[in-house]
Amino acid sequence: MGKANKRKYMFEKVSARVFMLCALLSVISLVLIIGFVFYKGTHPFVAEGYSFFDFIFGVDWVPSEGEFGIWPMIVASLYATIGALVIGVPIGLFTAIFLAEIASKRIAKIVSPAIQLLAGIPSVLYGVFGLAIIVPFLQNTFGLVKGQSLFAVILVLAIMMLPTIVTVAETAIRAVPRTYREGSLALGVSEIGTIFKVVVPAAKSGIMTAIVLGLGRAIGETMAVILVAGNSLIVPTSLTDSVRPLTTNIALEMGYAAGTHQEMLFATGIVLFSFILILNFVLAKISSKGGK
Repeated sequence: MGKANKRKYMFEKVSARVFMLCALLSVISLVLIIGFVFYKGTHPFVAEGYSFFDFIFGVDWVPSEGEFGIWPMIVASLYATIGALVIGVPIGLFTAIFLAEIASKRIAKIVSPAIQLLAGIPSVLYGVFGLAIIVPFLQNTFGLVKGQSLFAVILVLAIMMLPTIVTVAETAIRAVPRTYREGSLALGVSEIGTIFKVVVPAAKSGIMTAIVLGLGRAIGETMAVILVAGNSLIVPTSLTDSVRPLTTNIALEMGYAAGTHQEMLFATGIVLFSFILILNFVLAKISSKGGK
């Protein structure tokens, strides 16, 4: 019996060390990636005297002439993300409410796997769908020279956000205690009133988490956006303008860039990383408030 306990103790000790090693590998990998990107991205500003202000707010991106301004790309990324949120959040939230509160189990078993399957589709296929269906539709409907535009990017990103928003929001809504619903109905509130006045507010922390995660998906998307954006280096003033977001700029030019050009692309990655960092901070704040 003593030997069995000793073997059990050794097994648990080794398992704990393995788990700790896996956790450290994750942290070390993150630190190495961040360190490498920041080292490469800050070099032009520290060693070569480039202005970070001109980099952020400049409107000309001409690497052959030493001009690196990413303001049009920042604006395009922000417009595309906000537009995708305006379309994707209501659709995703209403779908989650339908699946969690209204739909029968038979319908939910069909719709939920279909939505989750969207998350497994490679992003490039979303881009191909947008290029084959959405772009020609916009081109014919609005009489555009080409349908690759900010509006096409918004529609594709809105579709790509749906699986994340629906899945996380549905889980949050289902986690609301049934006593909340029963108490509201007992007071004479209608079923729809109970959903929007009791259940949804109670699940707001999880719903906000779903929105922020969807936002992160939209900001970081690359392959699908390349196919439908049009890649014009202009500050967009209309939904029909061709645009080039931050991720697209990195993906298009990193393959052949060298020297300062390559380092400026890493600097673009730092800006993108900063956006994601801000999102994570917002997510942490929302989660802590929801917990309280």
